[in-house]
Amino acid sequence: MTAATVSTACTTGLRLCAVSLDGDLNSQANPQLKREQAIAIFDLLDKNTFTPVGHGGGPYRLCLALANARLMMTITTDKAEHVTGHHLSLTPVRRLLKDYALVCDSYYDAMARANPERLEAIDTGRRAIHNEAAELLKRRLWSKVAVDADTARRLFTLIHVLLMHSKDYGGRIQGRA
Repeated sequence: MTAATVSTACTTGLRLCAVSLDGDLNSQANPQLKREQAIAIFDLLDKNTFTPVGHGGGPYRLCLALANARLMMTITTDKAEHVTGHHLSLTPVRRLLKDYALVCDSYYDAMARANPERLEAIDTGRRAIHNEAAELLKRRLWSKVAVDADTARRLFTLIHVLLMHSKDYGGRIQGRA
């Protein structure tokens, strides 16, 4: 089942023109997660650097899915020609995903209370986690695909959303299972 598929017209080759999240996703998705997903995909497609190693013929479509505690990335051209697939262990980013989930929960709680100072402090922490995760993701992907920092940040957000939507992984990432 596809949770989200978004496409835009691409005029340059070394970038994403479509992103989809696949897997066994909860149908009762959290509205904040849906919003994060929509914003991340919009921003990602608006501006990204995405260059599969050894391939220069994009633009590219990216499908993210979960399987056996791994993130599966399938990359095709905009004409649906297979470019590469990559399985990425989530173990190295598990702490960052857990921290990010906790910070997001705190952020949503603070929004309900309309405390601007607390929102700003929490958002600073969230950006720091995002930056650390983006650097880690860039290092983990470098042998398969080159991405810039902003692209890596948005991919991390989508990984977070995918995991939180997932019945099997969401609770484990947040430490509830």
